[in-house]
Amino acid sequence: MLTEIDPFVGTAATRLPAPRGLAAAWWWPKPQVGNTHPGATSPLGMVSACAYSGAYPTGYGQYDKSLEGLPSEVFDTLQASGFTHFQQSGTGAIRKYYNYLRVTPMVQPLDDLGQSWELTDEVAEAGCYAATLESGIRCELTVGPKTAVHRYTFPAHRSARVVVDASCGGLAIEHGRTVPLRAQVENLGQGRAQGTIVVEGVPLSFALEVDTDVPGPSGPARHAAPWRPMLWHDRRLIEGGTRLDFDRIRQTTLRPFGLLFMGPARAGQTVEVRIGFSLRGVEQARANLAAEGAARLPGSPGEPVFDAVRERTRARWADHVGRVAVEGGTPARRTVMATATYHSLIKPCIADDESPFWPSDGPFAFDVSTMWDIYKTQLPLLAAIAPGRAADLLESLIRVSEEEGNFPIGYRMARGADRFFRQASALAHTALADAHATDLAPIDWSWALVHMDDDLRRGYGEMFIDHGVVHPISHTLDLAFAHHCTAQVARAVGDRRLADDLAERSLRWVNAFDASTGLLRDSEYYEGGKWNYSFRLLHDMAGRIALAGGDEAFTAMLDSFFGFGAPPVRQPGLRPGAAEMAAGYALNRFEGLNNEPDMEAPWAYHWAGRPDRTAQVVHAALTHQFGTGRGGLPGNDDSGGLSSWYVWASLGLFPVAGMDLFLLSAPAFERSVLAVPGGELVVEAVGHREQPISCDDGVDAEAPSSSATRPQHLLSATLDGEPLPGPHLSMARVHRGGRLVLHLGEEPNGYGRAVRPPSPAARPR
Repeated sequence: MLTEIDPFVGTAATRLPAPRGLAAAWWWPKPQVGNTHPGATSPLGMVSACAYSGAYPTGYGQYDKSLEGLPSEVFDTLQASGFTHFQQSGTGAIRKYYNYLRVTPMVQPLDDLGQSWELTDEVAEAGCYAATLESGIRCELTVGPKTAVHRYTFPAHRSARVVVDASCGGLAIEHGRTVPLRAQVENLGQGRAQGTIVVEGVPLSFALEVDTDVPGPSGPARHAAPWRPMLWHDRRLIEGGTRLDFDRIRQTTLRPFGLLFMGPARAGQTVEVRIGFSLRGVEQARANLAAEGAARLPGSPGEPVFDAVRERTRARWADHVGRVAVEGGTPARRTVMATATYHSLIKPCIADDESPFWPSDGPFAFDVSTMWDIYKTQLPLLAAIAPGRAADLLESLIRVSEEEGNFPIGYRMARGADRFFRQASALAHTALADAHATDLAPIDWSWALVHMDDDLRRGYGEMFIDHGVVHPISHTLDLAFAHHCTAQVARAVGDRRLADDLAERSLRWVNAFDASTGLLRDSEYYEGGKWNYSFRLLHDMAGRIALAGGDEAFTAMLDSFFGFGAPPVRQPGLRPGAAEMAAGYALNRFEGLNNEPDMEAPWAYHWAGRPDRTAQVVHAALTHQFGTGRGGLPGNDDSGGLSSWYVWASLGLFPVAGMDLFLLSAPAFERSVLAVPGGELVVEAVGHREQPISCDDGVDAEAPSSSATRPQHLLSATLDGEPLPGPHLSMARVHRGGRLVLHLGEEPNGYGRAVRPPSPAARPR
C-alpha cells in the first residue's frame, strides 16, 4: 500500500471529470482545492519539510488566498525560495501560518536570498520529498518525528552556500507573514549551530549540523575544501561573529537574519543539513537530533544519515498506513485509498514532552487546526488504528483544559484567543465519550469528567445553561450533544446526580429547531446555512425525525437536500461574486465533500429506515468527488478530516462520533482489513463488483463501464457468523475486531427499515 501513496494528490486546484447523476446536483462553496502539500512528513510527527514558495495556505504551490470558488494563482510557475518546516496540511483559512526556518541552497550571492527559482523533477513519497532548483541543485528532504534532514547535490561552483533564514515564517501573501518577537542564533563552529526564535508567543528552538562533503546518491565523497560558517543580518555577512540576539522585533524593524555555510563546490558534491527541533530549548533540540541517530560528537567527522532517517520514517509510514489494507479495486481507486489513509495520519502533530506552556512531561498535541474539521471522521480513525496516539491526543487535550481552562477547538503552535470557541463548542467531549465507551486509554475518568463538565460552562456554555439556546444556533447543537456525551461518562463513574442534570440539558437540542419547518431556526452559520446543519447526527435522532413529521417527511427533506431529481448546478468559478454565491446557497443543497458541516448527513437516512438512500449518496461521492492526480480532492483536506471520510466510506463503515456507534453501508472494496485495538476487523463484501473512480485524465481505464456507475446496496450482514438485525454496530464491538460479512446486491431489499440505529437521548433515569 505504501507504493500506492501519491503525496501530490490535492496539491492543486480540483481537476475532476464533470460529475454525473446525483453528484451533479451538489454545490461547492469553499475553494476547490485540496490545499495539501507533497512534503516529507512522519506519522503524526512534529515536523514537515517541503519546498517553500510562500503560497497559500501551506507555503507550497502557486495559490493566493481564496475563500470561495476556484483558487486564484499568485505565481505563474511552481517555484521555491528554499525549504521550510511545520507546514499545514489541507487547511483553509486559518490565522496561524508556520513555515519556519527556511533553508536555501544557493550558487547565487546572498543578496538574492528570498528570490524564487523554478522547481522541476519533483518526486514525493511517504517520508521523502525531492526536487531540482533552476540553479541545478538537487534537493532532497526527509524527516523524523522531531527532526529534518536535507541533502543537497551541487553543480560545480566556486562559491556555493547553504543559507538558513531564521527570520522567515508565514506566507508571501498579504497579512500572511509571521514576524518573530525575539530570537537568538549562535554559531558553535565545526559545522554546528543552534538558536531559538519566539513566534506567535511560542519558543521554537533548533540544533543544526552541516556536513559539506558526505557521500551522496551518486557515490562516495571526495575530499573538498571545508565550507566556512558565518552569521548574517540584513543580507550582510558578520565577519567573526558567533552570536545574534534580538530582544524586540517588530514588523517595521525586522531585517532577515540567520547563518550560512559557504565554500567551493565540485560537480556532484553533496551537503547534508541535519536539524533537531524542540519547543523546550536548544538542549532538548539537540537531544531530539541525537534520538533520531542524526547527531554527531563535537569534532568528529560527520556520517551521512539521510538514507537511514528516510528508511526509518518509511517504515513508520508502512506500519501506520498498513493498518488499513484493502483488496480489489482498480489501481486508481487503490491509489486514492492509500493516499487518503496517508493524509489522515499527518496531523495532528503530537510531540512528546514538548509543551512550552507547562513544565510536566507527556504528550503535547499542536497543529490541531480545528476540532471542527477532524472530530467526526479523523479522531475515530485514529482511535481505531492508532489507539496509542489517540490516547496521547486526549491526554494532551485534558492537560490543555487543566492548564488553560478550556478544551480547545483549535490548538496550534501559536497563542491566540481563537483556540476555544470560534467554529464550534465542546467538540472534544465526543472523542472522550467514545474513548470511555471503547476503553481506549487508561484515563482517570473522574478527573476527566471534572474538565468535561467545567468546559460546558465556558464560552457559549454559560448562556446555554441559563437560557437553553445559543446563537449561532449550531452551538446549541454542539452543547446539547456535549452534555449527552458528558452524561454518559458521569453515569459510568457513578455520579448519577450530575448525569441526570446533564441529561436534562442535553434535550435542549429541540430549542435549535423550528417545529413549523422541521429545520434549524434562522441564525448565523459558519460556512453554510441552516439546511447544511439541519441534518447533523444527534443523540436523539428519533426525536429529530418526529419533529420533522416522521420518516416520510424527514426522508423527503433529505431527498431535497441531496438533490434527488434536481438538475445539475454550476459550481462557483474564479473570484465568484456575491450574487453568484448567494444563488448557490439559496439552493439549500448538500455541499458534497467540499465542506464539513454536512459531511455526516448521508447517514441520517439510516434512522428513517432508508439506508438505500445513504448508499446512493455515498456511492456518488466516492465515484465523482475523489480522484488521482494533483487535482484529485473536491475541497480542503482540512488536516485529514476529508481523507478520513473517504477511508471510512470506502470501508463501508461510518463512525458517529460521541455515540459509540458505527453505521454500515456498501464498501468500495471486496475485502479490507482494519487493524483495531482488539486485533483485526476483516470486512468482506459478498457480491461486490468493481466501481470506477475519477482520474486526472478523466478515465479510470481499469474500471468496468456498464452498470458499475450504479450503487450497490447492503442486503444483510453478519459478524463472526451472527446475523446483524440492522446495519449498525457499536464502536466498542468494532474495536474488538472479527469478521464482518456484508452481502451486497443491485437493488435494496428493505434491510435497515425495521431495525434502526439506537437513538440514546440522555433522558434522566
